[in-house]
Amino acid sequence: MSRMADFGNDLYTGKRSIDFVGKAKTWYAISAVIMLIALAGFGVRGLNLGLEFEGGSEFRVSTTQTSGDYQQEATDAVREVAGPAASANVTLIGGNQVRVQTEKLPETEMNDVGSQLAQTFGVQASDVTQNTIGASWGASVSQQALRALVVFLVITAALMAVYYRNWKMSLAAMVALAHDMLITVGIYTWSGFEVSPATVIGFLTVLGYSLYDTVVVFDKVRENTSDAFETRRQTFAESANLAVNQTLVRSINTTVIAVLPIIAVLAVGFARVGPGTLLDLSLALFVGMVVGAFSSVYIATPLLVHLRRRDADVVELDKVASKHHERVGDRTPATVGAPAGAGASDAPSRPLRSSSATTPTRGDGADAPVTPSPDPDAEQTVTGRAVHRYAQSGPRNQPRRTPRSKR
Repeated sequence: MSRMADFGNDLYTGKRSIDFVGKAKTWYAISAVIMLIALAGFGVRGLNLGLEFEGGSEFRVSTTQTSGDYQQEATDAVREVAGPAASANVTLIGGNQVRVQTEKLPETEMNDVGSQLAQTFGVQASDVTQNTIGASWGASVSQQALRALVVFLVITAALMAVYYRNWKMSLAAMVALAHDMLITVGIYTWSGFEVSPATVIGFLTVLGYSLYDTVVVFDKVRENTSDAFETRRQTFAESANLAVNQTLVRSINTTVIAVLPIIAVLAVGFARVGPGTLLDLSLALFVGMVVGAFSSVYIATPLLVHLRRRDADVVELDKVASKHHERVGDRTPATVGAPAGAGASDAPSRPLRSSSATTPTRGDGADAPVTPSPDPDAEQTVTGRAVHRYAQSGPRNQPRRTPRSKR
């Protein structure tokens, strides 16, 4: 634990630094590969939309007789009534409930399928529930979800532009959100998990979490860059990269704490509960939170630096800060604590004033106060800050003054 604390403290103080901004092309390449794989999933497999979006009939059988091939038994029961071409999606929920989803069936066929399922699993007809969802209801749900997503993004982008007083920070955050959503939905295409209304709620929750993490990082970026514009000792990219390092441990801790209970819910969902609202929601949250933490650190801030690299104030800051780095770098060999022999050829060639002169005394034998005179040519650098070295002047006898009362 102490090592993690020391590591975080070193990142915050700048003793250690991970070059997130300088290696932006690497992070972009990794993200591009992942997003291409996610996009390929739409063409290869597509989303497995739930009954709520496509419409159809659903049967739920409460039974404990699931030791055999219950999936094939349920499918055969449906085909005996609806025909051999009928398809059925059979899943086990909670260990004692079989869910059978088919295309929309007429009411008479639904009753017959329910009776056949009750006979197949040896239960009463009252233990089989039936539900029909029309395709129009699913289309309405999809439209409402897309409308909510668009409204969310527009309001969020406007608020961030006003809050940071810079539309490029808002744009970088929106790109990070799109990155998170695309990868999360792409994982659903390849995994084949069903997309239900609970999944859509999870997607929207993921957007909020990812935005929260990005805002925390951007607040630190704004603080550091504001200081850089005042002191002009760091470039815009350096101050932004320092901000990411300072918030890295916090982002990791927040993500781990948020993901741990979701992992527990996922484990229970897979092992005991089975497909349903709980599993759909937890899976979307797990994938989105992990991807959101990645985008806040590796995508949002490097993209912001890239977008602002040609701004007039940033260009001027980078020029001044670069000159400061060059000046400090030229005099670094003469700094206190520099390695022995390092950069000896760059050391100042002017002789420094001697500081080994005898200390002047007063007439009563006490040391007389000496006022040091600054030598502007003896400027040195200590940890990036310029300081002046003062040399004592030569000995000079001070006249002994007689007290006014004895004159």
